[in-house]
Amino acid sequence: MHGFYRVAAAVPETRVADIGFNLARIKELVREADRASAALVVFPELSITSYTCADLFQQTRLIRRALSAVAELADFAKKMDIAIVVGAPLLHKSRLYNCAFVIQKGEIRGIVPKTYNPNYREFYEKRWFTSGKKFKNESVRVGKAEIPFGRNLVFECDDNFKFAVEICEDLWNVIPPSSYHAISGATVIANLSASNELVAKSDYRRDLVKQQSARCIAGYVYSSAGVGESTTDLVYSGHSMIAENGIMLAENGRFQRKGEILFADIDCERLAYTRFSSSSFSDNELPEKYTFIRMGKPAEPDPIFREIDAHPFVPSNPARRDERCHEIFNIQATGLAKRLEHTNSAKAVIGISGGLDSTLALLVSMEAMKLLGRKNKDIVAITMPGFGTTGRTYRNAVALCRISGTELREIDIKAACKDHFKEIKHNPKVHDVTYENVQARERTQILMDIANKEKGIVVGTGDLSEIALGWSTYNADHMSMYAVNCGVPKTLIRYLIGWVAENSGTELRKILHDIIDTPVSPELLPHNGDGKIVQKTEDIIGPYEVHDFFLYHTVKYGASPEKILYLADIAFKGKYKKSRLSDIQKIFIRRFFSQQFKRSCIPDGPKVGTISLSPRGDWRMPSDASAESFK
Repeated sequence: MHGFYRVAAAVPETRVADIGFNLARIKELVREADRASAALVVFPELSITSYTCADLFQQTRLIRRALSAVAELADFAKKMDIAIVVGAPLLHKSRLYNCAFVIQKGEIRGIVPKTYNPNYREFYEKRWFTSGKKFKNESVRVGKAEIPFGRNLVFECDDNFKFAVEICEDLWNVIPPSSYHAISGATVIANLSASNELVAKSDYRRDLVKQQSARCIAGYVYSSAGVGESTTDLVYSGHSMIAENGIMLAENGRFQRKGEILFADIDCERLAYTRFSSSSFSDNELPEKYTFIRMGKPAEPDPIFREIDAHPFVPSNPARRDERCHEIFNIQATGLAKRLEHTNSAKAVIGISGGLDSTLALLVSMEAMKLLGRKNKDIVAITMPGFGTTGRTYRNAVALCRISGTELREIDIKAACKDHFKEIKHNPKVHDVTYENVQARERTQILMDIANKEKGIVVGTGDLSEIALGWSTYNADHMSMYAVNCGVPKTLIRYLIGWVAENSGTELRKILHDIIDTPVSPELLPHNGDGKIVQKTEDIIGPYEVHDFFLYHTVKYGASPEKILYLADIAFKGKYKKSRLSDIQKIFIRRFFSQQFKRSCIPDGPKVGTISLSPRGDWRMPSDASAESFK
């Protein structure tokens, strides 16, 4: 469903060298994985025989029975769509190989030998097994069939879901085979392993899996031998993991006595997009002599077994909240400090409204002054009451500047706007876009002129969400000398201000929390009789949290509107109906395309996360591109 495929890492209960018992347990887990609509199930290294058979691997009876068990497993699964990867020894040209057998629809579709056999300390695989490094594009006869045999096999299930195999120690090597598999098109890597347990080894193993999945921009399914292995000198825990592009999707609890299976849904479509949109990935030279084996199309999961983050821009790990917020502030403040220093600016000039964006810009400006060893008095904060300014935002703006120790100036723009209405012959009773934009441009003119007068620069307050939607007045709040919030979406701004509030004194904390709770509004339309805000942005265009979700998946992963809506329905289940999400998406698509002309000439500003809409680097889109194909 929309490029998602369910994969499984299975750790069967095993007995050393008891092939009949091991096969029966493997069948049970295959059946369970198939019932769960898994497309791929991966078993541990040498799981048919068990890994710790030692010199029993030199017994022809064990080798022959293992191959017969693989054939029996294939026959068992002939009516299933699932691809099975299971470990067993293979005798070929008088040499024994530690192999992964790939099975689907009753057939052995390919056999992958282990490339790197460890031969140190507790591991002596070279005593029994030969490296399969030299085999790239060969075949072996199993029964009456000629089976592709080699380390360079890619199994193609569809255009996006293609998997390849490496075995245990292969991952520990300087250049794991999976690196070449990924360059050749495999979006999922299966690793059949038998990694023993030592103190803290699981941490290292986990890091390897995560990092290799990130390096390969791939899904990584890791299944390791369990507690049924021999404990003569070592203990095995059955560690299983499923990662995707550096993120651990699922991990089991180790040391389970009975067989278990771990599931996760990998977004193969996202992986494929991330690869072709990453120039460094395509710069890799394609390896030679790869064989591509066309597999049957497996089942697609519906619903998906995957949590979809409703707020993808917001740091998801609470334990690292301080670290992440400090980092974001440092990026913003360092950028502004450099601009102030380079332009030899005496002042940073900010329009302060009592809203989210100008509050964050003020906090960042204060941090920049600290980096430069300057006082907050070098920040000129200007509040400019207009026809829609309410007492709540005005009081918060004034109180915030007072506590912060900035220079506060108040310039009422109503009289100047009325004069301008006369000059352009606009009826002030007509509260249209002209009525609103006259105020926005009057404020920006004031800021620019004061910045000239004070030998300073105007610090822009507009955020990434507004830039995406074009929710700004051209040549008004659209313009500044440095836009500190241009890489920060609205959901993250709330989060950052909340973090500052929690680390502030009582008075400032109270003000910041009230700013967070204030409805987002440009306050350009007259308020009602009781002084409350009447022009609420999210009532007009929809919740920013939903727009930020659409923005993230559109720009970062190039997902189709249908897929994004599918994901949004999961992420916001119980909060917004799908029909409501669809309506908001239509607004997002229309505005994202129609307002590109504003993004084509936005000021400089720091990129904070992986998404930016700067026309100079991250987002280069024609201003007159049509949205028709995206509706």
